[in-house]
Amino acid sequence: MPDHRDVSVKSLPPFSCEPAPLGLTGLAVAALVLASADLGLTATDKALMIPWAIFLGATAQLIAGIMDFRRGNIFGATAFTTYSLLWYSVGMTLYLVYFRDMSVMIDMKHYAWGLIGFLVFSLILTAASLMTNKVLFGILVFIDLAIGTLAAHYLFTGISEIGVGVFLIGVSILSFYGAAAVLVNTMAGNTVLPMGKALWTPRR
Repeated sequence: MPDHRDVSVKSLPPFSCEPAPLGLTGLAVAALVLASADLGLTATDKALMIPWAIFLGATAQLIAGIMDFRRGNIFGATAFTTYSLLWYSVGMTLYLVYFRDMSVMIDMKHYAWGLIGFLVFSLILTAASLMTNKVLFGILVFIDLAIGTLAAHYLFTGISEIGVGVFLIGVSILSFYGAAAVLVNTMAGNTVLPMGKALWTPRR
């Protein structure tokens, strides 16, 4: 009888399951919940956003990203894992804002500069998404707009968070569609819900 303790990680088969529906669903739900506060549909206190940011926005995408690393999908792996880390950061920021020692002052411009730094990478990822499909490109464009508007909100006075909420609704709608498209198309074995061809196909 073989000793399974001697099996190395390299000998394990890569994940064959498509993780995109998991990651996109997590993104869609978390974006929708946060947008509800930005649009004034719920109370402005965002403390209850924290579990949604951690478990759906962050953890679901982290799992999907790790699976894509094992599958050799560099775009999906990079996108899901980096955006999961962004959601963990958002969740921790919300925690510090609502559950901090009130005697300690917090300058939200620190948060804004962090968002600007991430926006630089997100724009790079958006350029790479031109080689994927129109749905993913659209999701990333709305994410860029949401991040940029949120950063501006904390850096400059007079800029409302309503714009952030509008862009997050766009993220949510396209992410739900993308999750449905990948799931249904994969199970059907053909294209039922089109995601659009790549906008850029570089010469080989």
